[in-house]
Amino acid sequence: MLTGKQKRFLRSKAHHLDPIFQVGKGGVNDNMIKQISDALEARELLKISVLQNCEDDRDTVAEELSKGAKAEIVQIIGNTIVLYKESKEKKKLELPKSK
Repeated sequence: MLTGKQKRFLRSKAHHLDPIFQVGKGGVNDNMIKQISDALEARELLKISVLQNCEDDRDTVAEELSKGAKAEIVQIIGNTIVLYKESKEKKKLELPKSK
């Protein structure tokens, strides 16, 4: 689990990112989870946008994506979800240590 300090750090890093995935009418599926998992391995931090026509609410979508991709939900703001997962190969972000 991420601490408040780590979440603040990740939110500041995610601020400049653009969403690279969109969840629409079809909702969350296995293919999307696989793509998001791969993208998290490459980038560690992602923004995903939940479109108006998505049948699930953003909290459900965030929950499904974080479980499927084994990632942490950093933030849900408006219709944008920020996910974080530490990369095994390409570690870029150094999280602040929790006390």
